Amino acid sequence: MYLSRLILNPRSRQVRNELADPYEMHRTISRAFPNGVFAKERRDENATSILFRVDLGPRTLIPTLLVQSREKPEWAFLQDRKGYLLGESDLALGAENPAVKEIYFRFRTGQALAFRLRANPSVKKDREGRKQGRRVGLVREEDQHKWLARKLENAGASLISVNVRKDQLVRGKLFIEKEDEKRMRFLSVQFDGVMRVRDPNRLLETVQAGIGSAKGLGFGLLSLARAT
Repeated sequence: MYLSRLILNPRSRQVRNELADPYEMHRTISRAFPNGVFAKERRDENATSILFRVDLGPRTLIPTLLVQSREKPEWAFLQDRKGYLLGESDLALGAENPAVKEIYFRFRTGQALAFRLRANPSVKKDREGRKQGRRVGLVREEDQHKWLARKLENAGASLISVNVRKDQLVRGKLFIEKEDEKRMRFLSVQFDGVMRVRDPNRLLETVQAGIGSAKGLGFGLLSLARAT
């Protein structure tokens, strides 16, 4: 698998537009995969080939786009989008932008891992409360904790601790419609915490597939690091 890091220019009008409507960022990312990976995923909320997330620097608020993919991306087309990426003069000395590296995951049973996940914690309910039909966001932090613990359990891990940060509602579209009235709003929550590995194979499958719904809008990328 491959992990790309793109440090975006917060002064770029296109960047600001894409931060406001992640489906447009989805479209930009798709150009890095000439085989049309995203085209097959437009109507599949459980698509697993590409995951992405935008992190904001805690002090600078500079947006960093992370893209995880099974296919190696080609970002050369961004050279034609002047000002989209942060310029060399604003980067740390020697920093590549964009940067792409091949990644390998090797998990051990009992291993403690720090994680970050930006997700859309939700369930499907109809008017009678059954788990089907329209997807509804879980707004109570207690329910979000339970949702995360259940997802990690299904992923072959157990939750040790977590901090929850609620973001503003994400406005976008999962499909190809462009009419404003068809755009939906998605609850956005960032989870930062520590988990313990129970089943390395299941966890690897989850990292590759992502967690939760609305992956085409920047949700579901599970980032892992050795716990300190």
